[in-house]
Amino acid sequence: MLIRCVAALLGGVVLSVGFAPVGSAPAMPVGIAILVLCIRGRRLRAGALIGWLFGLAFFGGVLWWLRVVGPDAWGALTVAQSIYFAPLGMAIAAVTRLRWWPLWTACAWVSVETWRGAWPFGGLTWGRLSFATADTLWAAALPWLGMTGVSLLIALTGTFLAWLVTSRLRRPAAAAVAAAGLVAVTCVPSLATYDLERGRSMTVAAVQADVPGDGTDVLAHYRDITRAFSETTIELAGTRQPVDFVVWSENSTAVDPFTDVETNSEITRASDAIGVPILVGGMVNSSREKEVLNQGIVWQPEIGGGDRYTKRHPVPYGEYIPYRGSFIPDTYGQLALIPRDMASGTSLEPLRIAGARVADAICFDVSYDDAIHGQVANGGQLITVQTSNAMFINTAQIDQQFEISRLRAIETGRYVVVAAINGLSGIIGPDGEVVESVDPRTRSVVVGDVTLADELTPAVWMGPWPGRVIVGVTFLSIAFILVTYRRKGRHDLGFEHPRGDQ
Repeated sequence: MLIRCVAALLGGVVLSVGFAPVGSAPAMPVGIAILVLCIRGRRLRAGALIGWLFGLAFFGGVLWWLRVVGPDAWGALTVAQSIYFAPLGMAIAAVTRLRWWPLWTACAWVSVETWRGAWPFGGLTWGRLSFATADTLWAAALPWLGMTGVSLLIALTGTFLAWLVTSRLRRPAAAAVAAAGLVAVTCVPSLATYDLERGRSMTVAAVQADVPGDGTDVLAHYRDITRAFSETTIELAGTRQPVDFVVWSENSTAVDPFTDVETNSEITRASDAIGVPILVGGMVNSSREKEVLNQGIVWQPEIGGGDRYTKRHPVPYGEYIPYRGSFIPDTYGQLALIPRDMASGTSLEPLRIAGARVADAICFDVSYDDAIHGQVANGGQLITVQTSNAMFINTAQIDQQFEISRLRAIETGRYVVVAAINGLSGIIGPDGEVVESVDPRTRSVVVGDVTLADELTPAVWMGPWPGRVIVGVTFLSIAFILVTYRRKGRHDLGFEHPRGDQ
């Protein structure tokens, strides 16, 4: 048992290597195979322990960047996320008794991935297998299968590797057929790319203003940051390079631009100079005294603020405190910096900017399917990502998030325009390739042509249903096991060692 526990820790590390900053995607199936081999044949309690240790090592690596907030925040979130892998380990211990267990095991993995991405407090999607597939064969399947489907494909690759090890190739014909099917599902999308009909072309600019000092403290320099966005936009206007609209980052105004006179003046000055709409990222006072809204605001020349998108997924204990004062004192550590709770947005209506319908995502929103799919399904022709990331500028977080933005472009068939305060900012094509970008920690403007799209990819059309179906399949497989064992008179659901290699 000790060897299996140590191997599980190693497997979690191997899986984390698939994500930035290392980004070795082929390591992901290997990590999953190690987990399955450690658990298969064990009792449920052993599966829970092994799964938890695997999750602890995996999230410890993937979330390493969170240490800049504090070792306590990194440790707490790592432990919290690893807990989901305890029931996953139990599920693996159970379903590996069934025929076709590699499929049911892969479904169990994705079911837990779907669960932890939704609950509690809206869940945490970071660490989804599909989020580490840029520049791989798996990425080509995104428009067809979506993030959930691609995660299933990667998980199935890992469980198939585990099956090859346990079967010791005693069934070469079955192994060959299974391998051929898996290779076909993986490779065919790259040969049959999903091309959308493109509409009119636009020229879009994304401004990166940079944060003074070490680049991490937005609140200490919020006036300078808004002024830098304004001045950089005015400089762009001076070049007379035609653009249809401009995108500023999240927290380009850290105070309410409708009530703060100086901030309002800076935005108006830039808007009037450029003569086209600016998508401003602003913190806006809520009608409730102790709440604030994180919004993307369409600022029209000579008119002012128009359409708005409110961040749909604020970060619990980062941007708001759930059940404030009930579990953790709101004066503890970094929580003292959150005097007001950020309220969640509910609208999935795309923004209207310069005649285009724009699906906006603010920072971590880009990692949630509902925020992106909902706006695109409602007519979003282009995606913008407004993000700060200033606190994480020297970590792998900005690389991981930018990779997710690239994958969203492939999944939706849309151009994606990313504006960050000090990096990474750029324009991404519908094939996931970076068309234009600027270096982090620079005051720059990225300008590029984009084309609009109205057609929906199968991934967007299916919405959340792949995840729901996979969760349903997992519940049915576990229910089948429970019923079968009870009919055999086995009330000890610890199970015995599996017989054979079915």
